[in-house]
Amino acid sequence: MASRTEDGLAIVELSGTLTLGPHLATLRRAVREILEESKASGLILQVAGLTATDSSGLGELTMVYSFASRRKCPLRLVGVSPTLSSILEMTHLDGLLPRAPDLATAKRQLKRP
Repeated sequence: MASRTEDGLAIVELSGTLTLGPHLATLRRAVREILEESKASGLILQVAGLTATDSSGLGELTMVYSFASRRKCPLRLVGVSPTLSSILEMTHLDGLLPRAPDLATAKRQLKRP
């Protein structure tokens, strides 16, 4: 997992698996740190590098959403695979975790006037 701030937006790149295990809390901690340190106005999760996601991973994504939402920090997922897209739609989390087709589009959507 790598994170950075660009144009006032926090960007977190996820790779590997987002499945049950001790590493799940790492995502939440990383997001909390970058949002607190950078005072970002939006959060982009680049998920193209994910190879698997289970229900625990979806739970972690919703925790990240909740944390960002409490800080009035909108979120976008970028690079959503067809498999993850299906899972989000099946669980009705696609409305909670909006997607953008690419990083540039996500940045435009999250820019505050």
